[in-house]
Amino acid sequence: MKTNFRFSNLCGTVYKKGNLVFSPDGNTILSPVGNRITVFDLVNNRTETLPFENKRNIRRIALSPKGNILLSVDELGNALLVNYRKRTVLHYFNLKDKVRDIQFSPDGKYFAVGLGRNIEVWRSPGFTREFAPFELHRKYAGHYDDITHISWSPDSRFFLTSGKDMTVKVFSVDPIEGFTATTMSGHRSVVIGAWFSKDMSAVYTVSADGAVCVRRFRVHGVAENLTFGEFPRDSEGNLLKTIWFTENRYYSNTIAKVQSAAFNPATSILVLGLTNGVFGIWEMPEFNQIHTLSISRKMINTVAINPSGEWLAFGSAKMGQLLVWEWQSETYILKQQGHFYDMSCVGYSADGQYVGTGGDDAKLKVWNALTGYCFITFSDHSSAVTAVQFTKGNQVVLSASLDGTVRAYDLVRYRNFRVFTSPTPVQFNTLAVDPSGEIVCAGCLDTFEIYMWSMQTGKLLDVLSGHQAPISGLAFRPDGLSLASSSWDKSVRLWDAFNRSKIVERLEHGHEVLALAYRPDGKELCSSTLDGQIHFWDIEKAAPTKTIEGRRDIAGGRKAGDKRSADNTSSGKSFNSLCYSADGSAVLGGGNSMFVCLYDCKSSILLRKFQITKNQSLDGVQIKLNSKLMTEAGSADLIDSDGIDSDTEKHADRSLPGVKSGDKSNRLLKPEARTRDVKFSPTGRQWAAASTEGLLIYSLDETITFDPYELDEDVTPDTIRDLSRKGDHLRALVNAFRLNERYLIREVYEAIPPLDVVLLTKDFPEAYLERLLRFIADIIESSQLLEFHLRWISGLLSNHGTFVKTRSASLQPVLRTLQRGVTRLHQDIGSVCDKNQYMLKYLLVQGKRLEEAKQEEEGNITMNDILSGFDDDKEFETDAEFDEDETMDVDNAFVPLAA
Repeated sequence: MKTNFRFSNLCGTVYKKGNLVFSPDGNTILSPVGNRITVFDLVNNRTETLPFENKRNIRRIALSPKGNILLSVDELGNALLVNYRKRTVLHYFNLKDKVRDIQFSPDGKYFAVGLGRNIEVWRSPGFTREFAPFELHRKYAGHYDDITHISWSPDSRFFLTSGKDMTVKVFSVDPIEGFTATTMSGHRSVVIGAWFSKDMSAVYTVSADGAVCVRRFRVHGVAENLTFGEFPRDSEGNLLKTIWFTENRYYSNTIAKVQSAAFNPATSILVLGLTNGVFGIWEMPEFNQIHTLSISRKMINTVAINPSGEWLAFGSAKMGQLLVWEWQSETYILKQQGHFYDMSCVGYSADGQYVGTGGDDAKLKVWNALTGYCFITFSDHSSAVTAVQFTKGNQVVLSASLDGTVRAYDLVRYRNFRVFTSPTPVQFNTLAVDPSGEIVCAGCLDTFEIYMWSMQTGKLLDVLSGHQAPISGLAFRPDGLSLASSSWDKSVRLWDAFNRSKIVERLEHGHEVLALAYRPDGKELCSSTLDGQIHFWDIEKAAPTKTIEGRRDIAGGRKAGDKRSADNTSSGKSFNSLCYSADGSAVLGGGNSMFVCLYDCKSSILLRKFQITKNQSLDGVQIKLNSKLMTEAGSADLIDSDGIDSDTEKHADRSLPGVKSGDKSNRLLKPEARTRDVKFSPTGRQWAAASTEGLLIYSLDETITFDPYELDEDVTPDTIRDLSRKGDHLRALVNAFRLNERYLIREVYEAIPPLDVVLLTKDFPEAYLERLLRFIADIIESSQLLEFHLRWISGLLSNHGTFVKTRSASLQPVLRTLQRGVTRLHQDIGSVCDKNQYMLKYLLVQGKRLEEAKQEEEGNITMNDILSGFDDDKEFETDAEFDEDETMDVDNAFVPLAA
């Protein structure tokens, strides 16, 4: 089994905090999710999480105007310089203070950073690795309180800064004759933002109380407005005195306060996001209201407008929402929301195409594993969802909840068609479905019983009792003959679900059993206990075979409130979820720590140890704590000293009149880094972990690995290409697989004539069959040669059916991946054909009519031509006047034309 899994995507979380940024072409949007950045492709409907992490949660991100340099800054001012096109980190830099805002200049030569009350302008670094790529240009001061917003002028010579001191200041990048730093006042609340108009004839400022000011630039004492940046002189060449004045003052007349704002100079559109989840669109400078809409129940933390001004992006941190709205057509381009509480469970569909997640917010979400988008959310539960499982047909997903129900959802019609309940109210925490999809079982925390229902009727079939503590895990044997259950009573029981007369096997353990899993062939079972061990059992003999000591492997870091070091604490040193790989050669385990461990079943050794996060904003990530952060009031990380990370609604206490602030002793809550569930994809190509950060997906990375197979000296790219050019396609393809260079395999594969596929599949060696099927499965979704791929698949499976059947266990992941690709293509093409079936029928009918009309037209011309040879005025006495040869000539001429 290959173990080169690497992080590929983050689902379940679309926005945490910070600002949203559109790409220069306006087709993608960058969203900070914790200490990572997710890129949403709005045109191709795909998501990608960039493969790097900040030390803490990201506060601000900025993308250069050309879209090649990305700056990511976390809560403490640690910045990453990233080559956005290649997704690589070029440099790490510490700005030494909490960053309030960061913006690139329109020409891309500078970027301005707001640090507290000061502003720093830096020269933009290049793409090469340098010893000191960041070069400070100038520092600016003048605000009496923290900076809230920075914006540049279109010519990149000036920039505006807004502050909590209710003022706006204008600065220049370089000294300009006639210009001095200017302060604009007049607002009665915190200034949210300030922007130049496109022609730099006006400045628009917005404050938190909904006031919008239009400011103009003119010569003192002259009524004519000027374009900012041009400083007039008198007849003697002396500079004239210029001033900024407030031309108009507007009010949005909203009850809620303004939380975020954005302005697009190209369209002169101003967008305001309010604390009550409502946003409004106004046209400047007349402040004409265009649109108002409520999109969330909580405040809108950030607003962004794409360069063309057509799409608006909104982020709500409290609800974890990310919305992209097209204001002209009033339609959603993107509408995604993650679990706004912890994600508790995860489950793969049988073909690995879908991933279902349940959370403590009582919601069940189904995600597309390829695109990373959530396409359906079920909100029928009234309490936390604790287990998710798909049936084999991929048309039904089931969920268990603490509200005492197990619900079955139809993925075709997207409805809840069955609700399973118990005679007495209980809390379900485990779920299992037999391979046929007919029997549903769930274990509970209260009565220590297992309930069994029929999927077709929804009736309760049986209640399995015998455990003396809460049920911690359920699993059907892959052949469906028995049901295994684990409990905190230090035992695993094997039940015969269809014959209650048989004796229940009891597998004793020394500690509480937390999780269990069956091997795909059903001959082995593994279970984890509270002491951090993984036990393996032979099902036929009901005897233990081996034990893995994983206590040290799964041990996490030290929490902020721990009195003991990470080595001496006992919490988080056990596996609460287990899962076998698709081929059964390895087992994956996760627990209440930042690690996920992959063990080899045969040798009982640790193959890989994955660290799911390096985010120090989570508790339990650091092995050792910094003693400088320990104060008399507790850890400094838990104290919000500046209020920038606090929720004003949470801390405000309006129970008594005159109270302006809430409880000063309130502390921030640091979520704990942990993994609540892990699952391998049935294809064996990826695995997922339901963690504090969201749904982490790790996939096999085969783009860089060089893995030759039976390589000889004469197998080189040149010799392989020569064989392909000479027409020896079979040898060329086999040698390409022996060299195992992906680009060369594809080149040789696509050079094969389609008519030769049938002959090649007959003689193709079976030793390379799995590699060829995996290669086709990987490229079938991204290639346009659909019929060519289907010919290969059909030929290989027809000619080598016996080989595939005898090795079905090892080939099962590959065949599932292949099935997933073919099914997705069938759905895509089928949906297009269904939408255009009437047009296709119309075109076919019209084609037939045209063909019939053409034939009739040709027939009529032929007959007319023939009959035109006869003179109607000429009278023939008898047929005998015709000569016999002439009659034959007429017949010979007529028959072919008539035919």
